[in-house]
This record gives sequence, C-alpha cells and structure tokens, in this order.
Amino acid sequence: MEQVDIFKALSNKTRLQILEWLKEPEINFPGQKEYGYDQGVCVGQLQAKANLTQSTVSEYLSILQRAGFVKATRKGQWTYYKRDEAAFERLSNLISSSL
Repeated sequence: MEQVDIFKALSNKTRLQILEWLKEPEINFPGQKEYGYDQGVCVGQLQAKANLTQSTVSEYLSILQRAGFVKATRKGQWTYYKRDEAAFERLSNLISSSL
C-alpha cells in the first residue's frame, strides 16, 4: 500500500479511536471478557463503543485492514478484529526513514 493510502487510513478520528481501543481490548471491551481476546474484538463490540452503524464501523475496519493496521478473523457469523502490531513498527520505520 502506498504512503498516501496509509496516512489516509489514519486521517479519521474514529478510525484512530478504534486503533487506540484495540491496543488494550481487555480494558476497552470488558463485555467480551467471557469470549476472550485471542481472536480480537467482535464488530458488534466496536459498533456499540463507537455508537455508529454497523456499516460505518465495517467500512472503517475495512480501510484499516487494507492499510495493514488490523487483522480480521471470521468465526461463523462473527468477525473479530485485532491490531497488527508489526504494522506500527513498519509505520515507525517508514516515518523515520522517509519523512
């Protein structure tokens, strides 16, 4: 993905919030504790916290996924998202070497 697309993905307040929330899912999504956090956080949990429609949250997550910031895991009818921490290391390297 090109640099411009990566920074566009980060240019939305709610998308940044989602990334912040996913950094500490145990704290930000206590309602998912009984299911665990190994696979990530369910879209429904993200939707409830963001107070946005499912389609909006899904679109935001899709943008973040295309940029490489989150990974999706599908289990039955549910999709779970978690941060790809390696992507933030790559972003840091990109900024320090290119900008």
